[in-house]
Amino acid sequence: MNVNGKTKITGIFGHPVGHTLSPAMHNAAFRSLGLNMCYIAFDVLPKDLPDAVKAVKSLNLLGVNITVPHKENVIPLLDDVNAEAKFMGAVNTVVNSEGKLTGYNTDGLGFMSSLAEAEISSDGKTILIIGAGGASRAISYYLSRGKATDLLLYDIDRSKVKKLADDLNISSDNKVSLLDDIENIGKPDIIINATPLGLNNEDPLPLDPGHLNSETVVYDLVYKNTKFLREAKKKGAKTLDGSGMLLWQGVEAFRLWTGVGPPVDVMRQALLSGMSK
Repeated sequence: MNVNGKTKITGIFGHPVGHTLSPAMHNAAFRSLGLNMCYIAFDVLPKDLPDAVKAVKSLNLLGVNITVPHKENVIPLLDDVNAEAKFMGAVNTVVNSEGKLTGYNTDGLGFMSSLAEAEISSDGKTILIIGAGGASRAISYYLSRGKATDLLLYDIDRSKVKKLADDLNISSDNKVSLLDDIENIGKPDIIINATPLGLNNEDPLPLDPGHLNSETVVYDLVYKNTKFLREAKKKGAKTLDGSGMLLWQGVEAFRLWTGVGPPVDVMRQALLSGMSK
């Protein structure tokens, strides 16, 4: 990559960021399209986040992705936040337009795009989401506005999951149910693990695999082949990991920064190459 005085800089703010695959994914797309742009990972301590956000303006960065632990704390530091990100209470993409910083959240749209690519429809389905954190808020924002028959929400933090339902403005609607017992779930068509369980090999399963069968779709937002997905495959379930969501949220961020559609297959190959290392 030939970095020069005209190179536009994008990147990611997080802590830690040594593991991120976003630089490989975006830089591969920039090269493929011949764009004079570069994506850099910035390890930003929480105490330094305000200064880092100011630097987006002062250094004239095109924009940045935001990852843990900054997705919520970045919001009051921005000039504007779009409606979806406001609902989710988290920003994962910032666009710098002539010194005005606007926050977006592309996670939910990335999730829906990954479903569409896998030819999985949520229409008429009963969907269980385990977890009520930021990832859950992002995907439930879209799923609750679609044509799913039922949306089941569960989290060990009862106040958090109730707030999610309330924020969806449908907490009294039969379309959304708050589950008190994860073992009493019936037979959902789609089960989504939106918790961090599975990041570490010693983590417990988010759900007893006995609830799964060959008709179940299991989506684990952790972007690797988790123990939960391996157990689901043994039951004949169709499985997806979080790499699809990671890819498509990146595609949407790329569009926001550049105004053009990226080469998705190039980004996918860079992502898969990074995951295999």
